[in-house]
Amino acid sequence: MKKYFLLSIMVAACMAINAKSQMKYYLFVYFTGNAPEQEQVCYATSADGFNYTPINGGKPVIGSDTIAVSKGVRDPHILRGKDGWFYMVATDMRCSLGWDSNRGIVLMRSKDMINWEHHTVNFTTRFSGSNFANVTRVWAPQTIYDAKAGKYIVYFSLLTNDGTIPYDRVYWAYANKDFSDLESKPEVLYDYGQASIDTDIAIDDSGTYHLYFKTEGAKKKGIRQYTFTDIHKFSEWKLLPGTFEQTKEDVEGVGLFPLIKGGWCMMYDCYRNHHYQFCKSKDLYNFEFVANTETKGAFTPRHGTVMQITKKEYKRLINRYNK
Repeated sequence: MKKYFLLSIMVAACMAINAKSQMKYYLFVYFTGNAPEQEQVCYATSADGFNYTPINGGKPVIGSDTIAVSKGVRDPHILRGKDGWFYMVATDMRCSLGWDSNRGIVLMRSKDMINWEHHTVNFTTRFSGSNFANVTRVWAPQTIYDAKAGKYIVYFSLLTNDGTIPYDRVYWAYANKDFSDLESKPEVLYDYGQASIDTDIAIDDSGTYHLYFKTEGAKKKGIRQYTFTDIHKFSEWKLLPGTFEQTKEDVEGVGLFPLIKGGWCMMYDCYRNHHYQFCKSKDLYNFEFVANTETKGAFTPRHGTVMQITKKEYKRLINRYNK
């Protein structure tokens, strides 16, 4: 029995190493601005994780008018699933209608990152009769796999106009099996005590979760970090001192991703100064500045996320969009 157990561990480890070795490029998924024609999903690729080239000439690869109630999407997050699917979630919103006009999110999944199934979750109707029907913001949804439950968690910040959620607070809910809806009413993921948005979670090799978020107000302003080992036990989370952005500029849309050659990249949108900033880290605690990307020309990223892709996946995207 021990021999079979050890063999299964070795096979799993070899499969994980092989999967990592296949990753050769990075895919950046983002939107480009506040105008209606800019609130759409765009792709860019990179060989090093810091310098990106837009594909499709910088034009959208998914039209918002086909997937969103508001006909606009922002803050797209992409995840490689454990089941052969790619998952994407986004804020269903047009800022031209007002910053408090957002009533839901978009859920999507795909086998090839080209053809996407899509569904909307409109909180006003989905949670009719509850305080969640009174949301004015459902911002920056993201997805993470809960291995214990065997389900995907979707988390996002919420604000209501009835006083029950008086500041942007981060909630979570499980997605259903076909990623077309949320299984139940959202629950609080964490409560920082003041407005908290743009949450992103990274998991290091030891199994420690590193949750980064943007906060504004009387407490420390900027990107803060919680660490924990159980995502469902907020009482045991540790809030680290200080902020983690490597600039004095106002930032939003923090995103973390592992680098193919080791270490991590942290990126964020310096939205008032119109550029994106990339930093690197060996341990997810200490970061150093790498580069700024000016948001001009064909590549004008706003709040997005990055995922490693294989050479085959890269070629498929290039062949599809760069004809």
